[in-house]
Amino acid sequence: MVRKILSVVIPRFPDGTPIQRMMENRGFLLLAEKTLYAIFNSKRVNAMVAPFIIGILPSPGAVLIAAPIVENSAGNHLEIEEKAFVASHFRHISESFLPTYSSILLALRLGNINTSKFVFYMIPMVILLFLLGYFFYIKKIPKEEYVKDNINKINETKKLMKYLWPIILVITLILGFRLPVYYATIITIMIFAIIGKFKILELIPMLKTSFELKLILSTITIMIFSKFISYVGIINKLPTYFNKLDIAPIYIFVIIFMISTLMAGSQATIALVIPLAFATIPSGGIPLMILLMCITYITMQISPTHICLAVVTEHFNITFIELFKKTFFIFIIFTISSFAYFFLLTKII
Repeated sequence: MVRKILSVVIPRFPDGTPIQRMMENRGFLLLAEKTLYAIFNSKRVNAMVAPFIIGILPSPGAVLIAAPIVENSAGNHLEIEEKAFVASHFRHISESFLPTYSSILLALRLGNINTSKFVFYMIPMVILLFLLGYFFYIKKIPKEEYVKDNINKINETKKLMKYLWPIILVITLILGFRLPVYYATIITIMIFAIIGKFKILELIPMLKTSFELKLILSTITIMIFSKFISYVGIINKLPTYFNKLDIAPIYIFVIIFMISTLMAGSQATIALVIPLAFATIPSGGIPLMILLMCITYITMQISPTHICLAVVTEHFNITFIELFKKTFFIFIIFTISSFAYFFLLTKII
């Protein structure tokens, strides 16, 4: 088991954090924020769109790239805990449906579900996630009182791509060349170092601050715990226990997905439970996949095994419970909505 744990833990470093430090050093994040503001003239949009775009990068360090933009956009209008939620919430929306994430690809493969159809039918739930984040927190950020004139949107969009090219390159390497995140990150760091004309003396302190011991230890602890839960077979035993309940299989699997995701994370849950769910409910198809993926996604946002939550709470210097409180009602609303959408899909598909 130790060998398996190390094989998963070691490739996690480096993640997106060194790129964040390099982008900050060259002013790319600040310039990207200003350009995004020039395009939309809205700090509300900045706080939502920037984390979402950055979140396409499947790395725990991506939330650290989004955090400064959220902090600058929100100013004093949001509490620290609310800023942490906004950075985490909008950064993770892409993780609910985009096939840049291995968990999505794994689930679709195990359930034999078409990727395009899954993405299409997930769009209403993605919109709901944006709306929930907006009405609970983003709306607290005041609207702009004026509109800038003579702004060339096309030129500003080109500038935005220029400032975000390291993130775009990582995503391209992952999607286009099927490289693991850590390989794509290392290649991008090397190219960025050359193009950005970084000196060795500049890079050393940035790389050092990217590998924070406390964060690394937290990450390793979380991963060891989730791997231990999977290794001892607790997840495999859950269906046996819940099958004794006199309720429909769909509710049983939702409960299993919630408990399993809380204990072992989404990856292990998907790998172990998706095949069983589709074997038990062979006619489930898209509606079943949408429901289970929505449940595992939203449960990950309150799961202590979610590495990104450890990263974001550490960055904003808040506790997990404080972040949990800001997420709880959205968790409830999204869960109920997932059931409603599931029953709707069973009628129309």
